[in-house]
Amino acid sequence: MATETSESEEEGKISGGNPQLIVDDDLREMAKKAAWSVSSCKPGNGVSSLRDDNLDSYWQSDGAQPHMINIQFQKKVKLQLVVLYVDFKLDESYTPSKISIRAGDGFHNLKDIKTVELVKPIGWVYISLSGNDPRETFVNTFMLQIAVLSNHLNGRDTHLRQIKVYGPRLNPIPQQPFQFTSREFITYSFVR
Repeated sequence: MATETSESEEEGKISGGNPQLIVDDDLREMAKKAAWSVSSCKPGNGVSSLRDDNLDSYWQSDGAQPHMINIQFQKKVKLQLVVLYVDFKLDESYTPSKISIRAGDGFHNLKDIKTVELVKPIGWVYISLSGNDPRETFVNTFMLQIAVLSNHLNGRDTHLRQIKVYGPRLNPIPQQPFQFTSREFITYSFVR
């Protein structure tokens, strides 16, 4: 199994959103190393609009629900947080209302790890991938799939403006009991 979370599906409601993207220093953006694909898109509103750091652009699906965003990594990675930018005021019926996050080794064995309901969100929405057990702080996976199951006001197509995926920042020096943060300390941390 590709995930380290519990078998039970966890469902929660998220309302509002944060106007500023605020992420802990111990997390790093992992999606730059991934191959992205979507189930469908309108011309000019493809997967590149999800990653361009422009809150005015958006991915727009084109077709029947559920709408899928697939994030595939070359090697198994630890993921801890998914952050979406959605705007109910601008997108109205295009705004997702129920999202499922799945993880696995590939398309053949994806498992639901989190299902959330969004209530008129405006801004950055944080979805933690940690399980019920405090020891389960991340998901270890080759692939992450974000599925938009339904939209507000029974909308058909969806708009997502940005997606960020974060994992724990690894200690740059193996078997080091503490972490150095500056380049100078890291340089002198080894004895030659």
